[in-house]
Amino acid sequence: MAKQGKIKISSENMMPIIKKWLYSDKDIFLREIVANGVDAITKFKKLADMGETAATEEEYKINVYVDETAKTLTVEDNGIGMTAEEVEKYIANVAFSGAADFLQKYENASGDGIIGHFGLGFYSAYMVSDRVEIYTKSYKDEPAVKWESDGNSTYKLSETDKTQRGTKIVMHLAEGEEEFLKEYRIRELLRKYCSYMPYNVYLNPKEGEEKAINNTTPLYLKDPKDCTEEEYKEFYREAFMDFSEPLFWIHLNMEYPFRLKGILYFPQLKKQQVQLEKGQVKLYCNQVFIADNIKEVIPEFLMLLNGVIDCPDIPLNVSRSFLQNDRQVQKISKHITKKVADKLTGLFNTDRERFEKCWKDIATFIKFGCIKDEDFYKKVEKSIVFKNLNGEYKPMVELFGEEITEEEAKNGVQPKAVYYVSDEAQQAQYIAMYKDAGLDAIFCETLVDPHFLSYIEYKNPKKVRFVRIDADIDSVLKSAESISEEEQKDLVELFKKHLVNKNIAIKAERFKSGKIPAIVNVDEFMRRMSEMNGFYGMGETDAMQNATLVLNLTNPVVSGILNQTEEKQAFIVNQIYYLAMLSYKKLSPEELSDFVEKSAAMLFDYSK
Repeated sequence: MAKQGKIKISSENMMPIIKKWLYSDKDIFLREIVANGVDAITKFKKLADMGETAATEEEYKINVYVDETAKTLTVEDNGIGMTAEEVEKYIANVAFSGAADFLQKYENASGDGIIGHFGLGFYSAYMVSDRVEIYTKSYKDEPAVKWESDGNSTYKLSETDKTQRGTKIVMHLAEGEEEFLKEYRIRELLRKYCSYMPYNVYLNPKEGEEKAINNTTPLYLKDPKDCTEEEYKEFYREAFMDFSEPLFWIHLNMEYPFRLKGILYFPQLKKQQVQLEKGQVKLYCNQVFIADNIKEVIPEFLMLLNGVIDCPDIPLNVSRSFLQNDRQVQKISKHITKKVADKLTGLFNTDRERFEKCWKDIATFIKFGCIKDEDFYKKVEKSIVFKNLNGEYKPMVELFGEEITEEEAKNGVQPKAVYYVSDEAQQAQYIAMYKDAGLDAIFCETLVDPHFLSYIEYKNPKKVRFVRIDADIDSVLKSAESISEEEQKDLVELFKKHLVNKNIAIKAERFKSGKIPAIVNVDEFMRRMSEMNGFYGMGETDAMQNATLVLNLTNPVVSGILNQTEEKQAFIVNQIYYLAMLSYKKLSPEELSDFVEKSAAMLFDYSK
């Protein structure tokens, strides 16, 4: 015969688990205890608003006391308090949430500001304490009570002489937890977790010297139209200890279909920044700090920004530090992304000059966001710009050509080529040649550009292809004047003769300009494959295996080399090779030594 029953869990088995595994960071216990005080005050205020109890003019506050001598840490609020019955119901029964019970009883009251949902927060105190005492007096006309327990299976409940409404939690810190008896450490934690709590939080307050740790009315709660530019900058300095001014910001202020407030800042690019640097987006729930950079709410690419987001509707799990997988969370994330995209496109359309001034700082963020989020790419595509060789910013979509047809593609017709510079210093020679020929190219200045250009080609396969400025230069810059097979053959054989052991193909062309004797050409596709292999740790192949030394017959040194003595030919061939290679990449130590030696010898000859 089947029998149905309830699973019983012993507190002897539960408490060690709660102590060790309830929270990923031990110091979160202080947030939980202070947040419980916030809940208690909020409950009392709601009861007063509904006429369930008399309103009071006293300051609602939470006091935190550190007593290094007594080895205690105390948190005291003047909130709703508890009766003996409520203590047994909410404290002695693990995971029975007082917040949930309160909201159920007063179902017509708004739950705004009540944080806790699980009734486990109090027990976080045992992560650092070997004994905890609770002194509490309810707003009801009932005796105050004291509850104490060493965190095992028993507790003691008795009446006490507390006269003021509210709750005081005294934590007797365990051996090895002395760091939480240092005032500077508690101040640090209060600033981290309680900076924007809605009621004043004081640390070791003294009569007449009280100064709250927190700001109960942070800027992000205000209506954007009531905030000044200086207030935004000051809030940024205080929140992120960054004294360089942000470029611009987005003030989020939404009530429907979910509640969301916050400010996202676009920081200036740090000097000599060589990698993607994560920002800090702080997530709050009813002004209580939850965590930094929670990926479920903040898309990965937005974590390059700095910001504060407060969302009372996020579904928190037991520890408040992680989110349950929820459609609401996805909606919040998409809304934040949309607001960022709207801000960028709005700035592009209404203040192009400011947008372009900020571009160098925001380009990495935008391009990274496009790669990571297709919806974001669709929204900002027309706002993406590239700087050309004349220093002008051109919208990316204006660089695209007409879409080629399927028939054209079958016949080998390629989309429009857009030439780009990846290293302005290294490719200076090629830039000069393009300018002399009246040609243009774009600058790629961020670390994500190689991936971004590939992404754009993938999204627009029939409109554009990107070619590095040094990859196709022989076909771009060669003149209409042809070169005979005999000239080609004689030059190639001469260079091969004197460039022994140099792994490079050689050919000759006639360029429009005669300034440069030769250039190195490497196939774009092969170079990209080589770089990609290196990026993914598969071993970067030598792109020079597919390199070609292109000799410029328009240059008088090259055109006259066949008339020189063999000794001079050998010298000129090697110098031309080294000069071409220097414009493409660094020489090997042996090559550099040889180049310097030959150059010095040439100077010696000139000095005679």
